[in-house]
Amino acid sequence: MATQHPDNASAPYWKKDRNAFVSTRDETEECYSAFRDLDCQEFMWDWEGKYVDEAIIDRLFSTYLSFFKTHQLGKDKFLTFRIPNIWHERGYSLARAMMGILTAESFARDLQIHAPPLFEVILPMTNSAEDLLHIQTTFEKLAKFEQGLFGDTAHSGYLNVLPLFEGIDDLINSRKLLRRYVVLHNRHFRKKPDYLRLHIARSDPALNSGLVAAVIAGKIALSEFSRFSSEEHIPVYPAIGVGTLPFRGSLSPERIENFMREYPGMRTVYVQSAFRYDFPLPLVKKAIRILNERLQRTRPLRYRDSEVEEAAALCALFSAPYRKTVEGLAHLLNRLSSQVPARRERKLHTGLFGYSRSIGKKRLPRAIPFTAVLYTLGVPPEFIGTGRGLAAAARASIDTEKYYTNLRPDLECAGKYLNKENLHQLARANRFWKAIEKDVLLAEAYLGIEFGPKTRSELAHAKISAKAYHRFRKGKTIGEAIAASGRLRKSLG
Repeated sequence: MATQHPDNASAPYWKKDRNAFVSTRDETEECYSAFRDLDCQEFMWDWEGKYVDEAIIDRLFSTYLSFFKTHQLGKDKFLTFRIPNIWHERGYSLARAMMGILTAESFARDLQIHAPPLFEVILPMTNSAEDLLHIQTTFEKLAKFEQGLFGDTAHSGYLNVLPLFEGIDDLINSRKLLRRYVVLHNRHFRKKPDYLRLHIARSDPALNSGLVAAVIAGKIALSEFSRFSSEEHIPVYPAIGVGTLPFRGSLSPERIENFMREYPGMRTVYVQSAFRYDFPLPLVKKAIRILNERLQRTRPLRYRDSEVEEAAALCALFSAPYRKTVEGLAHLLNRLSSQVPARRERKLHTGLFGYSRSIGKKRLPRAIPFTAVLYTLGVPPEFIGTGRGLAAAARASIDTEKYYTNLRPDLECAGKYLNKENLHQLARANRFWKAIEKDVLLAEAYLGIEFGPKTRSELAHAKISAKAYHRFRKGKTIGEAIAASGRLRKSLG
């Protein structure tokens, strides 16, 4: 699934102006190119917290009709809306998205191509079974109203709602929510869901609880999905939202094999903007071909109850030091995140048009600018709380790598971009940076290696991070350094 996440440092291969910014009007061509040029099977059309072209179906069919006559939307290729969570963001966009789904079906029928072209939506920040059913019943009512008003009887009025679990506790307790949802669905629709596509977030759990907790909670959820499927006899198709850097998921065209070892049983993966635009195009195409061919053949992950309990305990051990440290740095990170170069037309995540993430009483930037700022300063966020978590896990006699297969290669990958001199200078004046310095030492001791740049590209990244630190200390902007360093690490954040 290609997505619109704004994490690319380089310009998209299909943009003639070589500008890395993708406007709302550019996104139609982007969607078409993902289908035609990359052979992505699905594209996420994101209504959450960003401006969106509401006429996307009209534009795709009008501009590329010959392609979609032979690659039927809703049958061969899929466009999936990620809708706003109306319990966190006002529902203006939701109403427009739902009407777009209804009118798209009518348009497709008039063109005598497959209908409905749209039939699923992703609900972010899912933490209630009642919320899933509310979206479905709202769509059902709207479809009946549209039928009565315009006399259009083609719509079934049923919409598949795909939950996106984002909180650590929500991921761990997902099976309980899913069982409740089946009861509610059966009560209203007089049947169980035919199938469920269950989405696991990686960026926001990492932002709120750190790298290790995010990975392990996601794998607990993957196991719980498999157990739920067996218990309820409902087919389940897990999906995961991942970026290329380890902190945001570690799905890179260069690390496909590691990813599939970490998440067996995954059936859909997000290939975000950095994946598609920051690597050589032949490598991107090869990676997507491998994912399309091999993801479906991996066997689902399954943990015993005792293992779920142990893994959940690990999440707590790693998230506690991470949260304490990030809360102490939140003000600085918020200030610097505003300097991250824009890649999409996003709305403010405050007030009427969205929501911000937070730890304790502190607001946080979104995951991409958070990651971009820390990498640019030479302090990859993968290390925050991780060293102290490893020490705590050792004291508790819990094997972290049993639940996080790629812990070593992921830390080694992040460690290439560590600027120890920057971190040392930051640590001299602030106890929270000092805590991260301790994390690095503990992680090095655990792995038996020393982090730091080695290749020409990594050394160039270290030089940029040193300049960024000195500009930051002088109160100057670091936006150019964020973009330049992002091109070297092949992701903005």
